[in-house]
Amino acid sequence: MVTLQIGNSDDKLTQNQWSEFCAAVGMAIRVHGGLVHFCGTSDGMAPWQNAAFVFECSDEQSKILQPNIAELRKIFRQDSAAWTSGEIRLI
Repeated sequence: MVTLQIGNSDDKLTQNQWSEFCAAVGMAIRVHGGLVHFCGTSDGMAPWQNAAFVFECSDEQSKILQPNIAELRKIFRQDSAAWTSGEIRLI
């Protein structure tokens, strides 16, 4: 399971560009990743913009998807994206 977090807290992107970035990341996940379990964004009235995607992704898929996300991040002038993966434990 992977959680991918992106943001625009530095306000480099206009609202339209942020929307395009979110859509491009979502599409990349759906094309190269696996089943998306959750996708959400920060409150529309917040002074920052963030999005989180939670999805299934095999090791092989991540070898393709991580560079793809890194390229999108560069295209949209974002300094970082947070990729967290690990084992799921039901408690």
